[in-house]
Amino acid sequence: MKRFVFSALCLLFCTVSYAQDCIGITLKAGNGFEMNNYDGKGKATGKLVYKIANVASEAGKTVFTIDLETFNTKGKSGMKNTYKMKCDGNTMMLDASSLVSAEQMKSFENMEMKFTYDNIEYPTKLSVGQNLKDASVKGEGKSGPMAITFKMLIHNRTVEAQEKLTTPAGAFDAFKITSDMTMETLMGMNMKFEMNSISYRAPGVIWDVKTETYRKGKLMGYSELTKIY
Repeated sequence: MKRFVFSALCLLFCTVSYAQDCIGITLKAGNGFEMNNYDGKGKATGKLVYKIANVASEAGKTVFTIDLETFNTKGKSGMKNTYKMKCDGNTMMLDASSLVSAEQMKSFENMEMKFTYDNIEYPTKLSVGQNLKDASVKGEGKSGPMAITFKMLIHNRTVEAQEKLTTPAGAFDAFKITSDMTMETLMGMNMKFEMNSISYRAPGVIWDVKTETYRKGKLMGYSELTKIY
């Protein structure tokens, strides 16, 4: 299964040290959280460490970045990436440009690619049965005379249920959100990849409490929240 690693565009705002509120969550530079990763059989594969790097106000919105660093089971550092996110009081948004990893962007070098984005959004209040907005990344370019297209679509995002969930970070009253993801690249030949995910989100927690990834109905791996600080 292909790995998807988040990356972000250059930061466009200055660092501030005071706290801001985002859909009921207090954001402050230096705060963070950790998640452990497991394969489909429950074997540990490493961990993810997230840290809020910057919090600022921009055009009436709270804008913040989260730095991500991955570690393997021996504690060796791996990928480092950055998320850019915004809050407008009613919705928290993840910049969809960060859905395309630096490795993927590098593969499009010299192809004159132009991208358009629809951000991932989470409303302030979730409710069972609620349908959430699709998110996407679409790119078009060319390599010599050959046309290149790239599409990543996160769709069928539905709040399926509200469940009690316990992780090493504590007990949560979480919303279960299901979604489908399709990634398709046309570069002489068509390459298509599909997977499904389940994420659990809880009030007052900025990130997923737990995520599960499936392909063709088989659990490929999962992550769960282990620490908030």
